[in-house]
This record gives sequence, C-alpha cells and structure tokens, in this order.
Amino acid sequence: MILYLDTSALVKLIVKEAGADVATGWFEGAGLVASSVVTYPESCAALERNDRRRGKDSSRLGTWLVDLDGYWQDVMRIPVAEWTAGRLALAHHLRGMDAVQLAAAVTFRERMRAGAAGANTAEVVFAAFDRQLLEAAEREGFATLGRPLE
Repeated sequence: MILYLDTSALVKLIVKEAGADVATGWFEGAGLVASSVVTYPESCAALERNDRRRGKDSSRLGTWLVDLDGYWQDVMRIPVAEWTAGRLALAHHLRGMDAVQLAAAVTFRERMRAGAAGANTAEVVFAAFDRQLLEAAEREGFATLGRPLE
C-alpha cells in the first residue's frame, strides 16, 4: 500500500488514543508513506496541545517529539502546492491546512503515476481522522482510511 498521512493520522502513531492501533497498522503495512511538509510543524503543535490538555509534562512531550522524529524519517515529504490547494479549498469548502494536505496528496499521486512502471499502477490511499477532509479526498478519487471516531 502507498499511504498518504495527514496530521491527524500521523499524531495517532504517537499518542495512544482511540484509533492509534489502526493508524499504526496502516503505517507498518505501507510500502511507502508520504505527507505534506506542513505535517511536521502541525504535528508538533498538536502534540503540545495534547500534552497541555493532559497536564503539562515535559518528559511526555519530549518522548512524543522523539517518536515523531522517528516516524518522520520514514515519510516522503511533499512540498506545498499552493495553486492546487487554493482550488481544492474552493471546490470542497476546506479549511486552508486541510486543502494543503489534500493538494500534497494529489501532487504525490501524480508523481506516483508518472514514476516507475510499478508505482504508477499502485493506488495512493489517503489516511486522516477528519470526516470533511476524507470526503473531499474521496471526491478527488482517493481510497481513504480513518473515519473519525465518534
């Protein structure tokens, strides 16, 4: 499987909460994982917010950041495609960063299709835990993983 992770899916690899085991399975089962360059700073911010919500603990946050760096080393980073993101924000009524994530996935899928003969037939699967973003990804032709946990 070729996997595109948005921030919500990457953070679940690190913070043991609902959906974490599922996200870990996707990551471990993927032959290739990609995400937008904005996912790293977004993940840092999400981890800090999560730590603050649980009661600040610099040791826990430090461990999470080390884990993030470990996962991030295995992620292909896709640059921001601002024109595509703008079009997608308008077409799907997305928030700005969600549009950036989807645009990166579209860019990544195009690279895979244009690449090596084996890669262009593989499907890129979009993983997130945000219903609106997943629905937009489906409208853009992606198979998706990660229905939000209610």
